[in-house]
Amino acid sequence: MKNKYIAAVEAAQVKTEIPSFEIGDEVEVGVRIIEGTKERTQPFIGTVIARRGGIGVGAMFTVRRIVNNEGVERVFPLHSPRVAHVKVQRKGKTRRAKLYYLRDRVGKSRRLRERKNIARGTEAESVSGDAPAVRPSRTMEAEPAGV
Repeated sequence: MKNKYIAAVEAAQVKTEIPSFEIGDEVEVGVRIIEGTKERTQPFIGTVIARRGGIGVGAMFTVRRIVNNEGVERVFPLHSPRVAHVKVQRKGKTRRAKLYYLRDRVGKSRRLRERKNIARGTEAESVSGDAPAVRPSRTMEAEPAGV
């Protein structure tokens, strides 16, 4: 159980709008950079290879990109005021929770397949929507009609 004072400070730091992205997605992270009196947002575009910490203040994610044939990884706190925005540019299809194996990959093998979002229930449901449509089995199609 957390101390009530720690919980109050953490509640003030938590962002209300958490961006929805998953591991394997190619994201653009807008990083706020302060140079003297000026402030600007610099994009960091790469693949999310890890997330940790759940949904609290300790939530972090790791983004990897290649710069001049050298891999660069940055770990961002999800609720940091330095993170201006996280925009998903491409959804990646993965079967792992952590994509550390991408560190050893070079060239085209480093790319992930794109995840296609198929709307649920487009073909499987009937017109009324309450009962699934009946599809004929293969044995019924293969039988000759006149035998």
